[in-house]
Amino acid sequence: MRANAGFLFAFILLLGSCSQKTGPDIVSLDSGWKFRTGDNLSWSTPAFDDSGWSTIDPKQTWEKQGYKKYDGFGWYRFKVVIPSFLREKAYIKDSIIFRLGKIDDCDQVFLNGALIGENGMTMKANSLPSADFNKIWGKWNLDRKYVLAADDPRVQWDKENVIAVRCFDFSGPGGMFSQPFEIAMIDLKDLIQIDFSGSAFVFEGDSIIRKDIVIKNLSDKNEFKGNLIIRAIRSDNSASLYLEKTGIDLTGGLTIDKQISFNTSFNRPVSLFVSFTESESGKQICDTVEVPRILTPKAPKEPRITGSKVFGVRPWSPFLFKVSATGTAPLKYTAMDCPPGLKMDEMTGVITGVLKKKGEHQVKLKVENQYGKSERYLKIVVGDLLSLTPPLGWNSWNCWGLSVSDEKVRQSANAMKSSSLIDHGWTYINIDDGWEDTRDKDGNILTNSKFTDMKALCDYVHSLGLKIGIYSSPGRKTCGGYEGSYGFEEKDVQRYALWGIDYLKYDWCSYGDIAPNPTLEQLKHPYLVMKRALRQVNRDIHYSLCQYGMGEVWTWGADVDGNSWRTTGDIEDTWESLSTIGFSQNNCSPYSAPGRWNDADMLVVGRVGWGPSLHYTRLTPEEQYTHITLWSLLASPLLIGCDLKQLDPFTLNLLTNDEVLAVNQDPLGKQAIQVKRTNDYEIWVKDLEDGTKAVGLFNKTLKPLYVPVDLKDLSLQGKLRMRDLWTQTDLGLVSGHFEMKAFAHGARLIILGHQD
Repeated sequence: MRANAGFLFAFILLLGSCSQKTGPDIVSLDSGWKFRTGDNLSWSTPAFDDSGWSTIDPKQTWEKQGYKKYDGFGWYRFKVVIPSFLREKAYIKDSIIFRLGKIDDCDQVFLNGALIGENGMTMKANSLPSADFNKIWGKWNLDRKYVLAADDPRVQWDKENVIAVRCFDFSGPGGMFSQPFEIAMIDLKDLIQIDFSGSAFVFEGDSIIRKDIVIKNLSDKNEFKGNLIIRAIRSDNSASLYLEKTGIDLTGGLTIDKQISFNTSFNRPVSLFVSFTESESGKQICDTVEVPRILTPKAPKEPRITGSKVFGVRPWSPFLFKVSATGTAPLKYTAMDCPPGLKMDEMTGVITGVLKKKGEHQVKLKVENQYGKSERYLKIVVGDLLSLTPPLGWNSWNCWGLSVSDEKVRQSANAMKSSSLIDHGWTYINIDDGWEDTRDKDGNILTNSKFTDMKALCDYVHSLGLKIGIYSSPGRKTCGGYEGSYGFEEKDVQRYALWGIDYLKYDWCSYGDIAPNPTLEQLKHPYLVMKRALRQVNRDIHYSLCQYGMGEVWTWGADVDGNSWRTTGDIEDTWESLSTIGFSQNNCSPYSAPGRWNDADMLVVGRVGWGPSLHYTRLTPEEQYTHITLWSLLASPLLIGCDLKQLDPFTLNLLTNDEVLAVNQDPLGKQAIQVKRTNDYEIWVKDLEDGTKAVGLFNKTLKPLYVPVDLKDLSLQGKLRMRDLWTQTDLGLVSGHFEMKAFAHGARLIILGHQD
């Protein structure tokens, strides 16, 4: 493998500029923790004897360490001497910080028996623990940092201190995880924040990139003077694109907004570097961010039919299919040889109607505009299976959480259409948890005040040519504590059909209370109950099982008539989460087929946040290319999780590459298999309907590398045509062995096929 000298030089230059001349001493809390399940507030006290407790790694959840399927309370304890030299050597001597990773789902933290923190918030001295703190659900994404005054009586300097963490887990992995776990004095890096997340990169014309950068002094009492440096550097050849050096005075609470712009090719790798050097101490903080590369070419003005080539429907069910196409408006849509019972709206491309008999139909589609026409066949299969290609759509959870509302759903549907996502085959607008209320006297589920008329909402979404989904749980309560479907399955499905629902996400949640240690049959049972209910209504509803892969659901999801099933726990917008989930799907591959999809969870690109407070994904642009590339190869449902109203140019470009989406939507329905795995890279291969192979090359390192490919590893030989799908360019012929460059945590997606 060959290194890229230019990139390495630039990277070393940035690191050298970012080095700290001095730094705070840290007391590591990485190892030495004790753990037990259960709950007793006496376990917070220093005098308690925890010698009989088990050891545990705080960087991994408890389910990964022998406590599988355990939901409820768990306690961690740690004994540590906090040396006074931390304070003596510190530049800022007034505050001490306890960094305790993250928690699933929520926590209280005690120091020497006194409460110091709860769910990421520092508690004042003399605060008493609340017994019901665990009612705050879903705080797993918080960085837990608890800051105390250096003279706080809860801190025992030069003596043994006992840290005790009381955790509660509703469902899923449970307990502490991530990193860092440490004690330190507050330092410059804790008080000065360089923030790239407030705005997206703006791409103007053919070569101008603009970005807003925010520098904040988070302290209300400390003033910092120093020098600010902003640089933009081409990562592949070290060329300087932008350089600004200026002196700044950051008084307490001050925020400085900087707007920069520079010229470069949008498809070239660029790193943006910002540093602040404090004059008095010489301390420096810095941050870098990758500038997104725009790889997907603009759609031509001539028409192109996109989206799925095959569609499944059951006899007598309402038929709704939107022919998606790009090209300069207005477009005229035609469906030739359309079977009796169906009709097409030539202005919108929406096919509606009812088909009464099982069978297959080949419908020739034509889309025209003033610049030309595009033709393609659509195969309609009238039978028992739905979702013959993986669903493409949006789900409310990763941006709105429990704050979802009718207004936000309508806005999202409008944005899916106005943004052009609908023109690339994106179809579903799915409401996750948070819409439910109680039941009426007849047992019918009611909507809460955020959803005043669910049928009207469904009708509106359908009027745009889109479909709509909903959420429930087989338990008595949903994950968010709303009304579940237990005992009312038939009533609920009848209600869904009446409203016009097209997709059901059915989340295990509180069913763990009914079957706390489920056997395989108990895992299947609630999903079989819902299967029977779904089959009794005259409406096609995609059936999505969400139970996090328990009992190897991919081996039996089809038995309960699932159309897709989650194979994993919840995804997070970090490389650790993305890579752990994505690269662990190989054992699921044999069970993927049309209408039966392994679901690796929703997409974490764009502005996400699991509630009303949103941020741009923490995945780098290259990691986002890996995300979409891998999920497409896995034939996973692609459900966008960001706020569609705030789609930035890069995210839209990422989600509208028709050649990449075609890999996900390939009618053969195969999932890619892992053919090569090393510490540095992986290669995944997916068989396609036309006999070609889609190949994903993934760089798992933090530097660019050339991924070596031997065709024999792909079960290929001879001379093959190679096409890059992200750039939509032909790369010529290859044979035997070749190498392709992938950036840090990045990916390449190619098609290999024999010459015509």
